[in-house]
Amino acid sequence: MRHNKKINHLGRTSSHRHALLSNMACSLILHKRIQTTLAKAKALRVYVEPLLTKAKNDTTHSRRTVFSYLRRKEVVAEMFGDIAQKIANRPGGYTRILKLGNRLGDNAEMCMIELVDYNTTYTEVKKEEVKKTTRRRRSSAKKETAPAATEEVQVAETPAEEAPKAE
Repeated sequence: MRHNKKINHLGRTSSHRHALLSNMACSLILHKRIQTTLAKAKALRVYVEPLLTKAKNDTTHSRRTVFSYLRRKEVVAEMFGDIAQKIANRPGGYTRILKLGNRLGDNAEMCMIELVDYNTTYTEVKKEEVKKTTRRRRSSAKKETAPAATEEVQVAETPAEEAPKAE
């Protein structure tokens, strides 16, 4: 049984796995989205998100820490520059995994992992949904109850007038 075994080894040695995740992280930061298998994307998310959190604090120590993982100067500059500004207000969850289906050759589950703040289609949809939910049902319900109360009073008066005429 796999009790307390949190790391997916991805069928590789430790050095090969670290090199794979480092290269995938660099590609994700440069291109903002990459296509890979689901298992690699889940392992990459665990690898990249702490680095993105470190990028929010632009100090020499955090730059050196991130550089020790990624080993590419232009990627570190991109991360601490443009990406750090976009994720400054986000408390976590910097990546999104979208499943694409299975690969034809070996039937592996494929997915796309992307940085959340760089996908404009999802952010625009959320803004439109917020605008549409400004209506309230209560205000229209209160308006309908007020005229109905006056009609009930008029209906009650008319049978009282007809009753004396019948006698």
